[in-house]
Amino acid sequence: MSDLYTEIIVKRKTQFKDVALKILLIAVTVLAVLASLFTPLGILGFLLVVALLIADYFLLPTFDVEYEYLYVNGELDVDKIMSKQKRKRVFSADVKDLEIMAPTESHALDAYNQRSDIKTYDYSSREEENKTYTMIVKGDKEMKRVIFEPNEVILKDMKRMAPREVNLY
Repeated sequence: MSDLYTEIIVKRKTQFKDVALKILLIAVTVLAVLASLFTPLGILGFLLVVALLIADYFLLPTFDVEYEYLYVNGELDVDKIMSKQKRKRVFSADVKDLEIMAPTESHALDAYNQRSDIKTYDYSSREEENKTYTMIVKGDKEMKRVIFEPNEVILKDMKRMAPREVNLY
C-alpha cells in the first residue's frame, strides 16, 4: 500500500497592525540610536540600544509568516515558517483524534463555537476569498479549534478515514 503524502504552503496575509508594529519597532530603535549618539545617556543609552536591537532580531521575523501543512496517512502536521528562515512545529494531530471538521462558516460547528473552553489556533492565510475549514481536535488536556486551508487531496483522504467526523458541506 502506498503512503499518501501532501504538502501545502500557505502565506499569511500581512495585516495593517503587523506593518504598523514593524514600523514602530524600527522607528523606536532608530530614535534610541540617535538619542544615545547625541545625548549624554552613557551606558544606559548603549544598553537601551542593545536591548532594542535584540528585540528587533527576535520580533521582526514573526511578522512574515507562512504555514506548511504536511499530511501523511491521516496525520496532519502544521509548521510555522518565519521569514523563510525559522521553522517551528506548531500543531500535530491524527484523524483519529478528530471530534468534527467542517467549513468554518458551517452550522455543524455551532455547538463548538459557543464553548469558551476550546482554545483557537488560526493557521490560515486570513484571506477572505480562501475557504477555510475548522477542526475540533481532542487533546490530552484540552480541546483545540484549528482553522486551516486544506486542499482537495487532504479533504478527500480525511473524509475517507473519518466519514462521520468530516463534513465537507
